[in-house]
Formats: sequence, C-alpha cells, structure tokens
Amino acid sequence: MTSPRDLAELVEGYLDELALTPELGELAEPIRYALAGGGKRIRPVLCLATGQALGRDPEELLPAGAAVELVHNFSLVHDDLPALDNDELRRGRASTWAQFDEATAVLAGDALLTEALRLALSYPTPFVARELVQATLGMIGGQHADTKELGYDLAEIHRLKTGRLFYASIACALWVAGLAALEQKPWREFADELGMLFQVVDDILDGDGYVLTHGEEGARTLADEAAGRAQARLAAIDADTSVLEEIVAGLATRSA
Repeated sequence: MTSPRDLAELVEGYLDELALTPELGELAEPIRYALAGGGKRIRPVLCLATGQALGRDPEELLPAGAAVELVHNFSLVHDDLPALDNDELRRGRASTWAQFDEATAVLAGDALLTEALRLALSYPTPFVARELVQATLGMIGGQHADTKELGYDLAEIHRLKTGRLFYASIACALWVAGLAALEQKPWREFADELGMLFQVVDDILDGDGYVLTHGEEGARTLADEAAGRAQARLAAIDADTSVLEEIVAGLATRSA
C-alpha cells in the first residue's frame, strides 16, 4: 500500500503539471499561485487512499482528488477577499487578492472551481461530478450561513463548510472505483466523521470555535470521540483500510 506521504507527493506532482484550459491566459499565474500555497493536500490524499483501499491504482484517482483540492482552494481564494474574511495573508504569504488584486482573485477562484468540474467530468461516470457539485453547494451554503449569522448551530456550520468537502473526498473515490451504490453505506458513514474531526482539531490549534464553546479540554474530548468513531467505521469495512487509519490518526494528533 502507498503511504500517505507518497500519496501526497503524487498529488503534488499532478497539481504541478496540471494543464489549465488555454483560454484562461494570464489567469494561470494567480491560479498556480493559489494552488502552491503550502496546504497538506489532506482531501486528495483521502481520495487516493480510498481508491487504493478498494483495489484501484492511486493514479487513477488523481483527477478526482485534484478536483476536490481545486474546489478547496477556490473556497480559500474567495474566503480571503475583503468582502468576506478580508485576510491579506494565507499560510504565511500574501493571499491571492493581496498578491494580485480583488478582481483577479475573484476570477482565479471562478477558474479553480470550473477546472475542478472539468476534471471531475473526465471520468465515464457522471456521479463523480455530481458528488463534487453537491459538496460545493453545501460548502457555499455553510459559508453564507456563517457570514450572515443565520442562527445555525456550530456543528451544522462545520458540517457544511468543512465536512461536505471531506465527504466528497471519499464519495468521489467510491464512484471512480466502481463501487455499487448499495455497497457504499459504510464508506459514507466513515466520511461523515472526517469533517468534525478536522474542524475540532483546527479549532484547538487556533483557540477558536469549539474551544470557545467547550473549552480546550472539552474540544479535545470531541476530537478524540470523532477519531474513535472514524476508526470504528473503518474497522467495519471489509477492505485494507490501513492507510486511511493512519490518516485519521494523523488528523487527530496534528500540530499544524
């Protein structure tokens, strides 16, 4: 089985060499700038690891994993804009709008989303793209609810903003691997746990979100419980999920 580190290197190489639509012209520079922002590529690695557990070559999952990563980066580019979070920095360097300008960042984000759909539609089945679209719409809805303070509870906000794209990382892989819909339930139950796990640990590291509502010790308990549920879901799946188990353990104990 290919390790999470090696899967991440596969993803990085694929993104580095990704051919963008020629009509984007000079937008290629801010698009590649956004993609080179130093993320851990957790979502595409989960996608590749799921396909691998189902007996597929990880390289077959690269377009799907990259599609999820492009949607994630689209959301970051737009979230940083002055109209939303107004962040001039992203991972220790200028955010896309601060490096270029607001209009360019809006268009670069639009292009990232559309390129993601192009990649998802490269498979014979339409269900990869459908999963990605549904996840993206949920993520956007969660961002709007959070921005406008519509009264959603914290868990629902995070289920949409964070969880839907983690869910898609697994669900897209199921379709690429050709797993019948009737056999997908245990995998989707596992996918449901990932967003909560990632977000709670994120809040612990940032001193935000669940730390403010539950305290640091309470938030750590929530993270441990989410990790336990995720591992239990994997244990119930009849496949070699060892790489996914390693990823879950890493998500639960990460320090950055």
